[in-house]
Amino acid sequence: MKKKRKNKYYNNLSTGFINITNHGYAFVHIKEFQKDVFIPKNKTHQALEGDLVKIRFYYNGKGIKMEGEVLKIIKRKTKQFIGILKKSNIKSDDKYGIVYNNNIHVNILVSMKKLDKYHHNDKVLVQIISWPKKLRNPLGKIIKVFGSSGEYKTEIYSLLEEYKMSYKFSKKMENEAKKIFSEQIIDLGSRRDMRNVNTFTIDPLNAKDFDDALSIRKLNTDIWEIGVHISDVSHYIKEGSLLDKEAYSRATSIYFVGKVIPMFPKILSNELCSLQPKKDKLSFSYIFNINSKGEILKSWFGKTIIRSDRKFTYEEVQCIINKKKGDYYEDISTLFSFSKILIQNRLKNGGIYLEKVEVKFHLDEKNNPISLHLEKNNDAHRLIEEFMLLTNRKISEFVSLNLNGIPSNKLYIYRVHDKPDFQKILFLKKIIEPLGYFLDLKNLKTAINHLLKQIKGKPEQNMIENLILRSMSKAKYSTKNIGHYGLSFIYYTHFTSPIRRYSDIIAHRLLYYYLNKKNNKNEKEKLKTIECYEKQSQHCSYKERLAIDIEREFLKFIQVKYIIKFIGKEFYGIITGFTDWSVYIDLLLFQTEGMVRLRDIKEDSYILNSDNYSIIGKKKRKTYYLGDKVKVKLMDVNIEKKQIILDWIDYNT
Repeated sequence: MKKKRKNKYYNNLSTGFINITNHGYAFVHIKEFQKDVFIPKNKTHQALEGDLVKIRFYYNGKGIKMEGEVLKIIKRKTKQFIGILKKSNIKSDDKYGIVYNNNIHVNILVSMKKLDKYHHNDKVLVQIISWPKKLRNPLGKIIKVFGSSGEYKTEIYSLLEEYKMSYKFSKKMENEAKKIFSEQIIDLGSRRDMRNVNTFTIDPLNAKDFDDALSIRKLNTDIWEIGVHISDVSHYIKEGSLLDKEAYSRATSIYFVGKVIPMFPKILSNELCSLQPKKDKLSFSYIFNINSKGEILKSWFGKTIIRSDRKFTYEEVQCIINKKKGDYYEDISTLFSFSKILIQNRLKNGGIYLEKVEVKFHLDEKNNPISLHLEKNNDAHRLIEEFMLLTNRKISEFVSLNLNGIPSNKLYIYRVHDKPDFQKILFLKKIIEPLGYFLDLKNLKTAINHLLKQIKGKPEQNMIENLILRSMSKAKYSTKNIGHYGLSFIYYTHFTSPIRRYSDIIAHRLLYYYLNKKNNKNEKEKLKTIECYEKQSQHCSYKERLAIDIEREFLKFIQVKYIIKFIGKEFYGIITGFTDWSVYIDLLLFQTEGMVRLRDIKEDSYILNSDNYSIIGKKKRKTYYLGDKVKVKLMDVNIEKKQIILDWIDYNT
């Protein structure tokens, strides 16, 4: 029953997860009403970001706005936080040092008596031990120190800890890896011997784990045999073993600038399983015959033994393609010709052709960034990419279809990609129209490819490509095949990187099972298997997203650290976003985002337009849109918050 009190109507009690802003006020989403309840900063009552809380909420007098207060913290999201310790500028009579974390609205106090062995600006893991009612801040104790904030190793290991990603192998695991390495026996068994065929790897300059190799030989004037050979990791890593469980837990290798956190110990990832040159290596292969028109005439899947003749870098292969001479020129040229046919066929079938530019950094001996370059896919990258895409597609089709092309209903792990979110596509359309671009929603894939061609080389290219990516659904793993929208493949899996992705190991084991055994399981057992593999698929998808987030966050740290040396200099940028108080700008030279406060734009007083896609000056009525090119000055950099502060200096760019 409602009670009237001071023109407010007390309604109900409910529970939900609290979202607290940096300013201290909060919101709790109420499922039954599908609305957010506003919690004033003085009524959050010791709740922290993400906590499950019990609240009392009410409507205001007009019955529109819902307000509330926290009555009880049901469950903390976490009691442990990674933050930066501040000891300086503390009065002699102060009892506490503080640890601050960007994700929560209050600092954590730590007794000064327990800070003797720690330093100002140390990055630490702190645990909340209590929150006395008389204090505005919780009390904590330091559990671990990572080193000085802003240092290379400190940022890597604190990020891994924050995301709860493993980065060390236990002694037992290392010993298991050494045992596998020492007991390896090259036994041909039923393997197809491919050691007498020209074979090579093509990888980045600093790569140490070589997952894949290509072989090629000419059979007659019009037919070639091409082999795509993938490291046979599942031969060494037995299901249920200690290393297998650890690899499943990690699910992926993590690639930082200058460092890799591998899924397997290095003795396996960089040595035993890596397809190194001049060594006999075990692989799982897709071998096919192809004619000069790019038509695949015959396919074979199975276990092989290979011996790579040469380890190429992408740069070396690109040089051979450009100069039309060099080691294995004829083989590389032939593979390149076929890769172009594969690209054309993929685009004809509706595949989206998105080429993202990547920021690459050179580090000095102390792992500080000293230079950067923007890397985009060249012909050598595309050559490898197309043969890996083909292999993943053909293996998926082989498992999923009978010889007559009818679905086999066999269980498999697929890489699936759903259709884009329609609202996000509309958002993209509205943003690009003021820039002179059009998006035909009736023929979306063709329209997106046309848009990608139009923006190539334009200042707004990076911004629009990012918007296209954000409008797309996220690819994931599943036993329920819905196809791959972006590639326009009906059947697709991940098979080609088992050293660094656990999903590929699952794909290897299932393919080997189908190649060598009859499926005699009854329906009940099969259902259990489907549930088990679906759970593994979801786990691999989840860990992949975490790894991507970690890699992006660390790249932002490197970008911010690099850009410090340019403070006071002017650059061109593209407007990528607006809020009520700021403009976000992508600096073209660095491909990284900085911020200008609206109040700091001196030519006029700017406010956010109601569409959220532009700002307008109150006096001169000049409008700036997303995608507009502007000139800015680099004013300040905050490494701890990974922020770049800019000043708007050229209003007529």
